[in-house]
Amino acid sequence: MSKDRTANPTGGLTYKSAGVDIDAGAELVRRIGSACKATHRPEMLTGLGGFAAMTEIPSGYREPVLVSGTDGVGTKLKLAIDHQRHSGVGQDLVAMCVNDVLVAGAEPFLFLDYYATGTLDLDTAAEVINGIANGCLLAGCSLAGGETAEMPGFYQGEEYDLAGFCVGVVEKSKIISGDNVTVGDIIIGLPSSGAHSNGYSLIRRVLDHQSPPLDDRLLDLLLAPTRIYVKPVLALLKDDTVDVNAMVHITGGGFYENVPRVLKNPDHAALINRDSWQWPELFNWLQTNGNIANQEMLTTFNCGIGFLMIVSAESADAAMHQLAESGEKPVVIGEIVSKSHTPAPNELLLM
Repeated sequence: MSKDRTANPTGGLTYKSAGVDIDAGAELVRRIGSACKATHRPEMLTGLGGFAAMTEIPSGYREPVLVSGTDGVGTKLKLAIDHQRHSGVGQDLVAMCVNDVLVAGAEPFLFLDYYATGTLDLDTAAEVINGIANGCLLAGCSLAGGETAEMPGFYQGEEYDLAGFCVGVVEKSKIISGDNVTVGDIIIGLPSSGAHSNGYSLIRRVLDHQSPPLDDRLLDLLLAPTRIYVKPVLALLKDDTVDVNAMVHITGGGFYENVPRVLKNPDHAALINRDSWQWPELFNWLQTNGNIANQEMLTTFNCGIGFLMIVSAESADAAMHQLAESGEKPVVIGEIVSKSHTPAPNELLLM
């Protein structure tokens, strides 16, 4: 039975008068219950509302290896909060975690979220967490639970922050580590939906110098949810005719920081042809209005390519076909070369 937590017969302080509304938290759990239930996988042994989530390892693995990842949405949240655009940031949160786990070849199957705010606004929180549930559906993983923290005095008003935690599983013999990358391998890029959730401190600095204020079209481009690559990539990994030797999530640090992370041989480099894809309008706008150099753009943003797959030359055509069949628009953007290779003016040599 609910009771009035504001009233106190002794006239003393209450938790609610200090800024924390436990009843609102309970109402939030009720509101998001159906969305979370829709993400349920058969391995889950518990539902929403317990102290901890319990799950079995998904079936079909002989030597299962758990792969975990955590991330947030970053200062993209500030832009979303300022413009009351909350529907996409939940997918951003899921994507930033599951795309990282996917790089190892793992199937994400469990997700937890952390929502922290100064004052819990039920409508905003429900919109965000329903977006998280939708992201989990796109990734094929369960939203097993999470934490809602009301922290008055730490966050201002209805300002909020997000963190996500993902667990995936991969067969030990099928872990994709980059160890098999060799000269001649082909680099396939999968398009992004925009800046995803990286570089927004720089984006907001560019916006600070703009007048008139943002129009809805540009705001739509800036707040487009991060793409989730799980289903098409896992479908490709099941194709025994395709040798996938490494994968890269183009996240914080862009091309210059992320591509070298999978090059295990010190004599190898990734040769990227900058002319192999057209930068989307958003990145051209940012570069022009921020007077940002090419290298800075490619170190900060994905510039239109959010995920890379490095495949053997022999299976490149099959990979391109399979990805297209899954609804992707793959682009061959480069190859693996010796680090002594001399790049052309339109090429990047990453090592």
